[in-house]
Amino acid sequence: MSKSIIILIARILLSFIFILSGFGKLADPAATAGMITGAGLPAATLLAYVAGLFELASGIAILVGFQTAIVGWLVAAFCVFTGAVFHSGTVAVPGWPEGALGWINTLNQIMMMKNFTMAGAYILLATVGAGAISLDARLGLGNRGVVTA
Repeated sequence: MSKSIIILIARILLSFIFILSGFGKLADPAATAGMITGAGLPAATLLAYVAGLFELASGIAILVGFQTAIVGWLVAAFCVFTGAVFHSGTVAVPGWPEGALGWINTLNQIMMMKNFTMAGAYILLATVGAGAISLDARLGLGNRGVVTA
């Protein structure tokens, strides 16, 4: 299988989580706004919509391979930020049994590790570029902005 096909498959797989998550946040921002409020950030509903727009737009950009170096770095930073801010602490849900809280905290830790792992994948994508089957290639953007050392 060619590198172009492999990079295309990677882009498709990496785009799904952001397209679906962004669409979900825009359709119903309440849960995200609650998490944002819980983290102590201001303007929770506005930030939920901003996050939804960012996720949807960046997911589509990764899917079609547009401005991949820039978007890859932005999404990697977003993953690290959201992992550290929303998934690094202990979760305490009032009224939940202790056993359930242990499970929720384990899941939260897994979510943090998932975010950091995804950041690595997006950094790699930003570094190698979108490949030949992409808007970047079609528009002649190539790997502009890509680190080559």
